Amino acid sequence: MSYRPNVTNVTKAGSNEKDGLYEFIVKLADGTECRVFYNREPEWQLTNISRLQKTPCPVCRKDFICKCMDQFSGDIASQIEAGQWFDKALAQ
Repeated sequence: MSYRPNVTNVTKAGSNEKDGLYEFIVKLADGTECRVFYNREPEWQLTNISRLQKTPCPVCRKDFICKCMDQFSGDIASQIEAGQWFDKALAQ
């Protein structure tokens, strides 16, 4: 079984606009929530991703810290950019 994350919502959790650093909460279709960190300089770039401990990991089913979402960071980042989630999250 291969896991395919599907971004359904992105909300801004925090920012340091002076340094161009942003933190977003990403909700996936399967109920998983991740915290993603972006650097805006010179363009949007995902720097870190971590799963919030609200539900077990959809990949390894662990109920504690794991690094499974790191392997899907490119897919999640491309969905955020394609869905123009930055503009929607920053407008809130």
